[in-house]
Amino acid sequence: MSEYIVSARKYRPSTFNMVVGQDAVVITLKNAIKNNQISHAYLFCGPRGVGKTTCARILAKAINCTNLTQDIEPCNECESCVNFNKNALFNIHELDAASNNSVEAIRDLISHVRIPPQSGKYSVYIIDEVHMLTKEAFNAFLKTLEEPPLHAIFILATTEKHKVIPTVVSRCQVFDFRRIFVKDIVQQLKYVATQEKITYEEEALNIIAQKADGSMRDALSIFDQIASFSDNHITYENVIKILNILDYDYYFTLVNCFLENNFSNALLLLADIIFKGFDLQYFIYGLAEHFRNLLMCKNENTIKLLEVSENIANNYLNQSKKCTLNFIYKAMDIINETDVQYRTSYNKRFLIELMLLKLTNITSVNTLQQDFNTLSETQVNFYRQASNIKQGESKPLPDEKSIQQNYIANELSTSNVKKVGEAINANITDYTTTHDKSINKEKKIKITPEIPKIIINTTPTQDNVGNKVEDQNVATLLTPDQIIAIWNKYFQEKAAKEKPLQSVLKNSSNFIKAELNKLIFSVSNNVLAKEIEQLIPDIKLYFKSHHNVLIEIEIKVTEDQINLTKPYTSKEKFEYLSKKYPQLIYLKNKLDLDFY
Repeated sequence: MSEYIVSARKYRPSTFNMVVGQDAVVITLKNAIKNNQISHAYLFCGPRGVGKTTCARILAKAINCTNLTQDIEPCNECESCVNFNKNALFNIHELDAASNNSVEAIRDLISHVRIPPQSGKYSVYIIDEVHMLTKEAFNAFLKTLEEPPLHAIFILATTEKHKVIPTVVSRCQVFDFRRIFVKDIVQQLKYVATQEKITYEEEALNIIAQKADGSMRDALSIFDQIASFSDNHITYENVIKILNILDYDYYFTLVNCFLENNFSNALLLLADIIFKGFDLQYFIYGLAEHFRNLLMCKNENTIKLLEVSENIANNYLNQSKKCTLNFIYKAMDIINETDVQYRTSYNKRFLIELMLLKLTNITSVNTLQQDFNTLSETQVNFYRQASNIKQGESKPLPDEKSIQQNYIANELSTSNVKKVGEAINANITDYTTTHDKSINKEKKIKITPEIPKIIINTTPTQDNVGNKVEDQNVATLLTPDQIIAIWNKYFQEKAAKEKPLQSVLKNSSNFIKAELNKLIFSVSNNVLAKEIEQLIPDIKLYFKSHHNVLIEIEIKVTEDQINLTKPYTSKEKFEYLSKKYPQLIYLKNKLDLDFY
């Protein structure tokens, strides 16, 4: 029985061309050797398993090779290369700084540096995990690192560059190794599988590459583990079973539940995930990654950022067509909020279930009716145009229901658009309250200050045969004087009923302006602005219920008003007086006074 060697060692690159995913580093080192511009010190930085020590060994082998190929690769035939392959080359020294991090170890190294190589041109010293050296060891190493003998070359490797002192970094040529791309890892795994006569499914190799997180060594270790488990036949099912990874199908099914507002099925899927022992934290990560991939599919330029197999990529592309950008944005925001709260939550399962409830509610008609209130004027104009109403014509402005219907139809997934009319007719009455139902029979919605100036008034009209018809929408506008008069009436009624708000209303009434169908508050500070902002729904409801109009409300915090505010605290009084009498500042500093 032959001795078993793990793939990470057996298929470790022995030439520059075999190095995976570090093209920039390889090209630079080759050109340095070709032009005889070899530095006396190199610093290789990067995450684990990306080829730092491997490149250091290949570089040491290449600069001592006496018969380089035209491609600047070691020949593997000269005496130096043969001895290197047998680990019998005495002019290449490897030092583990993790276990030899003292000043004494560095002093021993310095004493060896002075001795020229017995064979070959250079003595190469590879110091792995160099950041583990103590500060004293670094200081003892500085002089030799800066001015070594001509035959000495130092190659330092580290995963934590920030822990290497700057004086060492400045004496080296720094090479930053990047994480290896998933597609590059997959290609290398295919090569190893072919060499080892192991059958595989490409989706399985893709999962291994993603789990390796950019590390080729980790990918090969996982590959060996799964090959042993599956008897040299690597399948997708075996990979997700061994690595305890949630299947893609879970996330695709969940998103379909969200689009269909099917909360019960989403809960059952969550229960199945918990029953199988999956960590809910990783479930959140996976769901966030799924929506990120859906977002990448919404633009043809970003589809290439997907790091999945071709079959899975097609599934993402098909599902992304059912999702609007607004749905994806809101889902990602909800998932991110849940991720932040997860670590501090006592009832983690309830938190996840609440997240699923929010996600399944994104595309519900009631939620979209509420979201309609937050649209900007530009966005509402878009849905107004969708109602075939052109701006500038003498015909009435579109009613709120028409605009809202077009908004909801656009935001729902394509599979649900046919149900929009029925859903709106069944649910739209739940949205507002009217004070006089006998007169105002129209079904209304409430619009926030950011909605454009759409004012609806119900007046009786006549049909073709002369009969009176109610609930006909026509545009009504209020002049500034009318708005001020209605506001004064509202102020008197509100202040009489709720005394705690008298001061807010009284202060704000000093800075009231009005435009055509617009009420403007000009206040002195943000606190007062927030207080008034809480009154906006009540003010708009008052205008709507008593005068059957909708107005726009704007709150401005002006610097002029801030400057008119009187100083209140001791510090404010001092600053106010010191502007008039600068001597007060000198007196305060001289006597070392403070505010209490």
